[in-house]
Amino acid sequence: MAQTFKAGLIRVVTLEDAALRALHGKLIEQYCPALRVETKSIPDQPEGIHREETKALAVPKIIELARSFREIDVLIISCCDDPAVQELGEQLPIPVVGAGSATAALAHRYGRNVGILGITDYAPQPYQELLGENLVNLGRPEGVNGTLDLLTPQGRQSCFDKAAELKAAGARSIALACTGMSTIGLTAPLEQACGLPVVDPVLAEGLMAYYECLRTTMQ
Repeated sequence: MAQTFKAGLIRVVTLEDAALRALHGKLIEQYCPALRVETKSIPDQPEGIHREETKALAVPKIIELARSFREIDVLIISCCDDPAVQELGEQLPIPVVGAGSATAALAHRYGRNVGILGITDYAPQPYQELLGENLVNLGRPEGVNGTLDLLTPQGRQSCFDKAAELKAAGARSIALACTGMSTIGLTAPLEQACGLPVVDPVLAEGLMAYYECLRTTMQ
């Protein structure tokens, strides 16, 4: 029987709905059946992270919440800005995976001209660091100012429109830069619509977390 691992996952948006809060973890369990995911969300941040100021507010909350997990093999920060990932990686004795660096690392395999599709005009730091000059950034979709806007028909359509713009600008693949796009199941229909590989951040963080678990068993 295959070995199973326990992952802790932190949502960086305050979610009172238990099913919605657990969604990223459930998706990861589907993608990687050897992972069992326990999910927690930070308090007092109903709009999540959508600019540098909200990221700064979230970091101490994430660090405090991370310390509340018990007996986990890997910690996942389910946010493409990778808030507190570096700090926790230095503090905890287990691997810490951020959605942003995981997505950018997988997108790198598709070569040059990776289009970024997120909810901010700036490219989150992990994308800048890992993709550098290969990054194609045309800003956020029109009318999308935060993760909640992705839940509207207009916000969803704006994502398709921005993907088409990225393709026209020379992008050969698209790296999603908001885990909320995984929440709404955007990846597959977007890939079908634009005809480019689309890297899903929740799938990416799950795969990277599983890899880290397997790596530690080989040491």
